[in-house]
Amino acid sequence: MNIKTILITGAAGFIGFYLCKRLVEQGFSVVGIDNINDCYDINLKYDRLKVLGIISSEARQWNTASQSVNKHIDFTFIRAHIEDIKSLDHFFDTYTFDVVCHLAAQTNVRSSEQHNDRYIETNIRGFLNVLECCRKYNTTRLVYASSSSVYGNSNELPFEEKVQTDYPISFYAATKKSNELMAHVYSHLYGIETIGLRFFTVYGPWGRPDMALFRFTDAILKGKPIDVYNHGDHVRDFTYIDDIIDGIESTLLHTSKNKALYKLYNVGTNSPVELLDFINYLEITTGIKSKRNMQPNQAGDVHQTWANVKNLNIDYGYKPKTSLKNGVNAFVKWYKDYYI
Repeated sequence: MNIKTILITGAAGFIGFYLCKRLVEQGFSVVGIDNINDCYDINLKYDRLKVLGIISSEARQWNTASQSVNKHIDFTFIRAHIEDIKSLDHFFDTYTFDVVCHLAAQTNVRSSEQHNDRYIETNIRGFLNVLECCRKYNTTRLVYASSSSVYGNSNELPFEEKVQTDYPISFYAATKKSNELMAHVYSHLYGIETIGLRFFTVYGPWGRPDMALFRFTDAILKGKPIDVYNHGDHVRDFTYIDDIIDGIESTLLHTSKNKALYKLYNVGTNSPVELLDFINYLEITTGIKSKRNMQPNQAGDVHQTWANVKNLNIDYGYKPKTSLKNGVNAFVKWYKDYYI
């Protein structure tokens, strides 16, 4: 497949930003779409775009293509809603996308219980619009973000893609499971290659403020207590952002020996870490002992995640490289540089 122009939705988000940066540095023409919603500090999103050469005033304009001021990269940013089918259809009609990576979503698991209507609009309606545009404009490959949360509280560890995922325990997880089913239909009916990536607890510099590492670092450096849910009895397969991008890049740009049109892959480290050990890593890195506010479990939080990444390795050569120690160090350094 000769790939020249790539569409990335959620381009101002944590993962979307890194993917845009990786691809434009490799010489691809990238069009990024994001509505820059206020689910967390929008200034962080604008600052990510600045790294890509988009100035804040341009990023604030609706439905206007903003070219990067960095003449060495080919990046176009458009502020738009994926829920708006007319706008999305216009972008697909204006550009010719060889492949699409769909990362835009309402993401916070806990927030999904209070604002499930937003999750329906973005995660279901928005994804349907992307699928429809891929069908209408003959985009042959769609890579999209799913989530480890679709496994719920499965006891079949480590999680394999063949494990049953019919019992999600958060509304967010239910929307991601729905995305996988919708993608299957479009692969079956219209011959679109759809690749769903189940991300496992992504962390790293420029990360989301609602994620554990960000919240813990922020509180520890400010001398505030950290809320530790389920009294710390959680296990997570923490995955550094560079490894996540490696997984996306390989499926987006390369063709594997697996010729199935519909594919699902875990993107993790296959190295689960207990939450209290994770906090200990952070304390060592910051040199500060945390004040822990032990809390009961929150509705929607799964007990443990553990990614079996065998299939992604076999089909695309995926191998996570970043240790938790190095990843936490990189995040804390970025946090201090950015905020202090």
